[in-house]
Amino acid sequence: MSEYDAIGRSEKPATVESLVADLRALGVDTGQVLLVHTSLSALGWVAGGAQAVVMALQSVVTDAGTLVMPAHSTGNSDPRRWENPPVPYSWHDDVRAHMPAFDRNLTPTRGMGAVAELFRRAPDVRRSGHPAMSFAAWGRYAHAITAEHRLNSGLGEDSPLARVYDLEGKVLLLGVGHDRNTSLHLCEYRADWPGRKVIKYGSAILIGEARQWVNYDDLEVNSGDFAEIGWDFIQSGRVKMGNVGGGKSQLMSQRDLVDFGVDWIGRKRK
Repeated sequence: MSEYDAIGRSEKPATVESLVADLRALGVDTGQVLLVHTSLSALGWVAGGAQAVVMALQSVVTDAGTLVMPAHSTGNSDPRRWENPPVPYSWHDDVRAHMPAFDRNLTPTRGMGAVAELFRRAPDVRRSGHPAMSFAAWGRYAHAITAEHRLNSGLGEDSPLARVYDLEGKVLLLGVGHDRNTSLHLCEYRADWPGRKVIKYGSAILIGEARQWVNYDDLEVNSGDFAEIGWDFIQSGRVKMGNVGGGKSQLMSQRDLVDFGVDWIGRKRK
């Protein structure tokens, strides 16, 4: 959605103050551990854009709690798995040889949106060390959530997703659906289904001061049924729904969601 479209569909501009009121009405509160997925354009026209959204979230949660967002940099991955868009096979060796090593400060997010990209660069935000599936966190438990993110557990037990689960955190979907809900990937690691498999991945990382391309094994994940899992979870009555700005938003317990999703995948996924 263009900025012009956002203006056209907004009765009035969203502001830091109005976003704070909307978040509190939805149930976001001081001291929560909050994993956020958002689309800035879905919130309507916001005075201050991504900066205002980050400020509103920090104002409500405060540093007594912890704000977490995905900071994935999936461009730093094996080009043979690229689909949106693919690149010619003849390029693959050059990509592997010359992809810059992951850098917590420098490497941009990919496909995470303006809010997540701004947040990962904000003061006092920590970023986990996975070269493709990192998360950024700010507040009380930022270090604990991001400190140990293992290469072969991009979205699994040794990732920030599992630490949010341990801390009984909540998931906030701001103007996006469950197809963007990364916590459902943790369900994939914990569930068992017939098509489950581990595959080979690759990324450029720094080992000491040397850039190296490293191959590693991790679970093959698939978000194709996430919207269906999310819909069924909504029907269970454990999701609070409301508008934040102009965006339909959802707040839920991550632990409830993950436990539900593990059972759902174990019963329904082939």
